[in-house]
Amino acid sequence: MHLYIPYLLQDIANAHRAEPQMEESPWEDPLEGHFEAVEKYLSRAEPEHTFGHYCGLQSEDFPPAEQLSVKEMKLVCKAFERMMSSWNLDISLPNKLPAHIAYRMMVETLDSKTEIVNFGFIGIDFCTGDPSGCEFKEYCPCLENYDKLNEGEGFEDPGKSDLGGKEDLPY
Repeated sequence: MHLYIPYLLQDIANAHRAEPQMEESPWEDPLEGHFEAVEKYLSRAEPEHTFGHYCGLQSEDFPPAEQLSVKEMKLVCKAFERMMSSWNLDISLPNKLPAHIAYRMMVETLDSKTEIVNFGFIGIDFCTGDPSGCEFKEYCPCLENYDKLNEGEGFEDPGKSDLGGKEDLPY
């Protein structure tokens, strides 16, 4: 194991978010407060700070992928993903993505401006739904459906399910 890995894993563990301070809601109706939070989220400008600003880690502290084994990268990615979860962040990466690409993408989140929320999760998703020019290249999960459309197969007709045909629908 690379000598730096235990120290890096400790730094990641130290970067976990402390329990957020729960503030009393100024709203008598919790639903009203929820809608205000949603409205604020939807109308927000670009976030002010990077994820690294919040968690205290810097991308420069992570060794290049070429210096690590696949096992080490997976170990760091797993610890990093847990740490992100403590900040109510979720990263969406394809299951078949090679470790060196997943490692690079996770570390790059430190330099991305990020909104931190106290309730719910913010998803970090690199998928645009269009595999052409996708960062995941041949590992893009959309490729299968894209290839079906290009071959003229299309998607399954929901009316052909084993639940009955279109004629069984009330509309």
